[in-house]
Amino acid sequence: MASNNQNKPPKKLGVDEVTCDKEQKFGAEKMVGTANNARIRQAFSVVNGIQDLGLSSNPASNAGSECGTIEFTREDVEALLSEKMRYKNKFNYKERCENMMDYIKRLRLCIKWFQELEGDYAFEHERLRNALELSEQKCAEMELALRNKEEELNLIIVELRKSFASLQEKLAKEESDKLAALDSLAREKETRLNMERSHASLSEDLGKAQEELQSANQRIASINDMYKLLQEYNSSLQHYNTKLQKDIDAAHESIKRGEKEKSAIVENLSTLRGQYKSLQEQLSTYKASQDEAMRQKDALVHEVASMRVELQQVRDDRDHQLSQVQALTAEVIKHKELAVSSEDLEARCASQSNQIRSLSDQLAAAEEKLEVSDLSALETKTEFEGQKKLINELRNHLEDAEYKLIEGEKLRKRLHNTILELKGNIRVFCRVRPLLPDDSSGSEGKLISYPTTTEALGRGIDIMQNGQKHSFSFDRVFMPDESQEDVFVEISQLVQSALDGYKVCIFAYGQTGSGKTYTMMGKPGHPDLKGLIPRSLEQIFQTRQSLLSQGWKYEMQVSMLEIYNETIRDLLSTNRDASRLENACNGKQYAIKHDASGNTHVTDLTVVDVCSTKEVSYLLDRAAHSRSVGKTQMNEQSSRSHFVFTLRISGLNESTEQQVQGILNLIDLAGSERLSKSGSTGDRLKETQAINKSLSSLSDVIFALAKKEKKEDHVPFRNSKLTYLLQPCLGGDSKTLMFVNISPEASSVGESLCSLRFAARVNACEIGTPRRQTSMRSSESRLSLG
Repeated sequence: MASNNQNKPPKKLGVDEVTCDKEQKFGAEKMVGTANNARIRQAFSVVNGIQDLGLSSNPASNAGSECGTIEFTREDVEALLSEKMRYKNKFNYKERCENMMDYIKRLRLCIKWFQELEGDYAFEHERLRNALELSEQKCAEMELALRNKEEELNLIIVELRKSFASLQEKLAKEESDKLAALDSLAREKETRLNMERSHASLSEDLGKAQEELQSANQRIASINDMYKLLQEYNSSLQHYNTKLQKDIDAAHESIKRGEKEKSAIVENLSTLRGQYKSLQEQLSTYKASQDEAMRQKDALVHEVASMRVELQQVRDDRDHQLSQVQALTAEVIKHKELAVSSEDLEARCASQSNQIRSLSDQLAAAEEKLEVSDLSALETKTEFEGQKKLINELRNHLEDAEYKLIEGEKLRKRLHNTILELKGNIRVFCRVRPLLPDDSSGSEGKLISYPTTTEALGRGIDIMQNGQKHSFSFDRVFMPDESQEDVFVEISQLVQSALDGYKVCIFAYGQTGSGKTYTMMGKPGHPDLKGLIPRSLEQIFQTRQSLLSQGWKYEMQVSMLEIYNETIRDLLSTNRDASRLENACNGKQYAIKHDASGNTHVTDLTVVDVCSTKEVSYLLDRAAHSRSVGKTQMNEQSSRSHFVFTLRISGLNESTEQQVQGILNLIDLAGSERLSKSGSTGDRLKETQAINKSLSSLSDVIFALAKKEKKEDHVPFRNSKLTYLLQPCLGGDSKTLMFVNISPEASSVGESLCSLRFAARVNACEIGTPRRQTSMRSSESRLSLG
């Protein structure tokens, strides 16, 4: 106001009282209008206890006087001090006294204004000193936080160094395994060379055996010639010994019998040849096995050795027969003995010839078997190389198929999300928390199972109750071993939609102790276990920074509240205890209002401008300390209220003049519980009744939405503050996702089954197609605070 008065001309002396009264009324009305219509917008510094300091060179004075609110400029004061008394008549003392009194009155007003101005400056100086102390205190806290963060980073660096050392050890181990594999390959090559050398030596031995066989055949031919000479000598003996004709006839008969035996032996030889053919056929069936061929090769080597032994025996028999022939020539006079000896000699010669033939046949068979084994070994080697090539091709095809499967799964998810957006269904994700040390071990594997079929993989869940299996299918099912990062990856695109101008709502539902707060908030002090709310905010601020190059600028506002016993509490109020007292005494009521565009506002709720993730993290910590929690028999720290986090996003593209407004609602519902299990009494009993009532109202809304297709239009959103607050998310144009959290304990199977059935009904509800909120830039581009 002081700056406005500087542009006005100095007030003239001697104005009448009517004009002064008008200015007084005008100034008072202006001050009242400013006080009533001015809307104070709190910034982040106000929430932290630091008041905005409005510095001004000429602070306004609210001092009252006879003429109301009067302000003096430098020109007014100089004109007042340099003013000279002018009189029409020097001796008119009455006029001089009146002018002097008027002048003194104006001087008093000026002095009083200066005194008030000095007081304002002193008060402003005190405010600045207090603000400086608060700033120094905040700087000290920030330095302490930075030190703690530096220590955490040092610990992370140490862990990274340890992991780097372990990776180096693994790399050294893999290199040693590689060297061992190379050594084994070299040994295999050496063994292959040894096998080839042994094969060459065997072929040489076989050649030698063939040469020996030829020499044996020559000796047998010489024996046959000698036998013919002996027969001629025998015939001469027969002519010479006519008296012994009868005995010779008998000898001939015995020779005939020997020929018959010889024919029988020939028949046996033919049967042996048939058996040999059958053996050859059996051998052809064993060509596929290289090991069997090697064993046959060893057997053949043994047979060659036995043949050599038998050949040596034949030689010995031949020498013995020669000695016998010499004995016969010496005893030629004795005809009977000669006849007997000749018959024996013929029989033995026949048997030896048969044995020699069989040995030659066996040797030929051994040669054929050796050739067959070589061919089978070569075929096995070529077949092995073909199989190896086929395996490599199959591996390449498998890698291509896996890559196509991953890409197809990504495409399926995108198409599934598009279909759900077009249908307007509420998406439902199911998450099973892992067993805790206090839980009964081994119950989860018996009660809960996950289908492995292609259609239900990652989307189906089966639960057993009283021996009966209940199957459910959702948009995604998270197993107990899946991390917070795995869960956030599935909703990251949904969170991104808030920056694109959509309304997004994600809320967690389930019984007490099923892991809802862990899913939404995570575990404090463990960066790897951060929940969906911190991770969503990190992604939004990172994307906001990356979109600056495209001309987008975003403003963001945060509000947090809880619904405790059907009462709304502001978790960002500067005085939390006073806020609770006001709510208890009905001094300050927060009302939920929906405007025509589908936006939801809560009156008198603290809304804070934020610019970074650190600011939001600080607010989350404050809200977590202010939230109502309690201990029950089912959970050590049970949330006793519904927590609602709201991030309002306003984006402006300066190049295209396009403006978007998105809203991200992240809600952690209180858990349903049975009084028989929780053992709640007193305040906890009232809290449990209020929680179950609001969740029952949520079920009624879901049932009504499911029946909406049957022309039953009434949906009871107003039955509880929770459902009335979620009305745009459940019945509007919002992208809505529900997490149903279940416990794997055997004692909670009934509650888990109820939660899954409720989630299946939610997944079947159609709430409308999401609508993007965009517009062209107007003169009023600020967010409405509700």
